[in-house]
Amino acid sequence: MPTTTPSSLRTSMRTTLRLTAIAAAIAQACALTSSAYAQSDDQALPEVIISANKQLKEKPITNSVAGFVDAPLQDTPVSMTVFSRQQMQDLRIRSSTDAMKFDASVNDAYNAVGYAEQFSIRGFALDNTSSYRKDGLAIPGDASIPLENKERIEILKGLAGFQAGFATPGGIINYVLKRPTAAPLRSLSIETSERGTLYGTADLGGQSDDRQFGYRINAAAEKIRSYVKGADGERQFASAAFDWHMTPQALLQLDLDYQRKSQLTVPGYQLFNGTDLPRGINPDIMLNDQPWAKPVFTRSSNIGLRFEYRFSDNWRASFSANRHEFKRDDYTAFPYGCTAANLYPGYCANGDYDVYDYQSVNESKSPVATQAILSGKWLAGAFRHNLAIGFSSFQRRDRFGDYVYDYVGGSNVFRPAVVPPSGNVTGPVLLRRTDKEWSVFAQDIIDLSDAWKLHAGLRHVAIRRQQIDSPGYDRSYQLPSLALVFKPQSNISIYASFSEGLEHGGIAPIGTGNVNQVLNPAKSRQVEIGVKADLNRDVSISAAAFRIKKPLEYTNTANVYVSNGSAIHNGLELTVQGRVTPALSLGGSLTALDARQSGTGIAGLDDKRVTNVPARKSVIYLDYAIAGLPGLSLNGSWNYAGDKAFQPDNSVMVPGYSVFNLGTRYHTRLAGVATTLRVNIDNVSDKFYWRDVTQSLGGYLFPGAPRVFKVSAQFDF
Repeated sequence: MPTTTPSSLRTSMRTTLRLTAIAAAIAQACALTSSAYAQSDDQALPEVIISANKQLKEKPITNSVAGFVDAPLQDTPVSMTVFSRQQMQDLRIRSSTDAMKFDASVNDAYNAVGYAEQFSIRGFALDNTSSYRKDGLAIPGDASIPLENKERIEILKGLAGFQAGFATPGGIINYVLKRPTAAPLRSLSIETSERGTLYGTADLGGQSDDRQFGYRINAAAEKIRSYVKGADGERQFASAAFDWHMTPQALLQLDLDYQRKSQLTVPGYQLFNGTDLPRGINPDIMLNDQPWAKPVFTRSSNIGLRFEYRFSDNWRASFSANRHEFKRDDYTAFPYGCTAANLYPGYCANGDYDVYDYQSVNESKSPVATQAILSGKWLAGAFRHNLAIGFSSFQRRDRFGDYVYDYVGGSNVFRPAVVPPSGNVTGPVLLRRTDKEWSVFAQDIIDLSDAWKLHAGLRHVAIRRQQIDSPGYDRSYQLPSLALVFKPQSNISIYASFSEGLEHGGIAPIGTGNVNQVLNPAKSRQVEIGVKADLNRDVSISAAAFRIKKPLEYTNTANVYVSNGSAIHNGLELTVQGRVTPALSLGGSLTALDARQSGTGIAGLDDKRVTNVPARKSVIYLDYAIAGLPGLSLNGSWNYAGDKAFQPDNSVMVPGYSVFNLGTRYHTRLAGVATTLRVNIDNVSDKFYWRDVTQSLGGYLFPGAPRVFKVSAQFDF
């Protein structure tokens, strides 16, 4: 750890303090307008605490990322998972990684502790450029996305070409912001976990007396003491969201947020002797343990604006925009290969590995996204139409310098050795890549009869990419989406759909003959059939069967990164959630996936399983309210994943695992304040398992977290 604070770090700390102070001042000013109401509403306080028994089944009715026309999620022909704010609280979801554990279709994909959170859906790794959304607008996923100001997380599984334009075939993750509350909200939470992690957050909301102005303020601070020894850090976050009801028809919304995070990242493991899974590993071992190693330092911010105007009960228009700023200083004592045994990649049989000094300073990305939509309903002959037409744009500029990646010596997994750092520094920061994307789109939901609906959508998207030292491209594509929905009963929807998607071409990795070359965009296709049903008022189930085909990208025998052959993923997803009895609630998710490679002409690849994708994965969550002790609930979850292929030729398979988690929640009042106390134990049996076995950057294995205790208290004033 450095002993001095860089000037950039001091500047960011001052910025964070100023933003936090501004947010607190705004909250105080808004609070004055509603203090009388807050003081007289003590009897309504228990309503702030909503039992997870009801929230397990909570689903957003409209404004979902599934489409541009407001429609019940029950009738929408896509497979989605939604985590509400209450679920995030009760399941102790404080990061995207925590949330994704509860969806069997999602896996980690080079998700290193202390770095960007990265995932795959339906076996396809998400793209940090285009697969993450804030209120439907693209934001980078290069830093952990804060959840303190998020009302819910939506996971759209499968092709999202029509909904999002460029996105990998697995789907997209959308983060829906909290908005101002109708009643005054004053909520504070504190938590401690792991090796002494301390976390605190505040959530404040309300409206002016005339209901014209609303506000929502969130702030958080965290001292990170990871279960991995030495992977420590800290984080600060502040956000503000405002609503201005200009007229009964016009609404203007503004949101701002800023996050600063600094933490040493945790590298993964490579195969011992290039052939064997690492043995004798503890999940708390830190390979980035050189005295000159520095934390990865990220700063990210958003400024969002949205205007909506209602012409009538049937017609409305909206315009939204978001500007994101991301900066990162990336440092790692990076383990890769074994010179003594001429292994690249791979560690020596005794655990020796080479150490590289990696530095990339002042990386930055500054994407701007906009979207305008006109939507409405009308009757044309015998058919009722629900139409949306719109325009969107996305512009991104990436700046970074030539990085340092120098071999500096060797160390050992079990007997760390100190090696000197490189004497080199990164090169000057330059504009390296620009993306300019624009789209026009239209969606129409046509009521063919009381039981049949046709969903038709089309997006025309154009992309212009320019990148230093690599050919750019300038072209356009059409992305259709078509689905037929049949409702034999009001509580059952059966659908069949076809869609096309589009993703950016991959970048040839370090070590290939065409390093840094960008491949052309690739189209994918999906067919899906599914059913959604509300068994009763409190329990819903859904099932989907799908087939996705996309071009395959890999490094061939000539050491050239190419696009050739296909990846074909056939799968089945089942979900159930709701309240089975007045005391018992459950959530369940099961995915069976056959992900194969074909058409490459290489025997070691064709008909092999895609790496890092279990053929079977399931999650079950239970929540039980103790009848004899009002306010007390017990909960538990079971996560199962089958074995996974580590290498593309499937010569090394990683065993599956089962992990059990337990928790309890108690609602009470302390000194007149509504209080929720929670205790959670993750990985109760302290089981060792490999949670992430990616082929990224030469192939790495990441162990799962050991047993972790979490204790928290939430106070609603």
